[in-house]
This record gives sequence, C-alpha cells and structure tokens, in this order.
Amino acid sequence: MPIYEYCCQICGKQYEKLVRSGETPPCPACHSTEVRKLLSGFAFRSKGADGTTTAFGSDNCDSCHRTTCTGCH
Repeated sequence: MPIYEYCCQICGKQYEKLVRSGETPPCPACHSTEVRKLLSGFAFRSKGADGTTTAFGSDNCDSCHRTTCTGCH
C-alpha cells in the first residue's frame, strides 16, 4: 500500500496516509472527506562518513530551507 499526501479542502490540513487503491481517507482534523491528493516529490537523506547529512531530491530539509543538514542535525 502506498503512502499518499492529502490536503483537506475544508480546513486546509495537510497529512499523509497509507491507503489501499481507491480509498480516500478522511481528514484527521475535521473528518471531512472533501480532500485532494497532492503530488509528492521523491526525497531521501544520506549521512556521510564525516557525519553530515545531505538532503537529495528535495529543495530543503523538513525543518528548514537548507539543502544540507550541516549544523542543524
């Protein structure tokens, strides 16, 4: 089962959910079923031999707008 990202059209909450094909999970905040599937980009992090972490396939880390996690992780 793939993980999909959704955005609630009622309250605006964005969330991820592991779903079966054809399912539309309700919003965890307001329980609305008026949600839109978002287009997700592939990303991963790699830790180098020197201990630094680099984000690949993404413009930023989860917590900031840097392309490397040196100094923050």
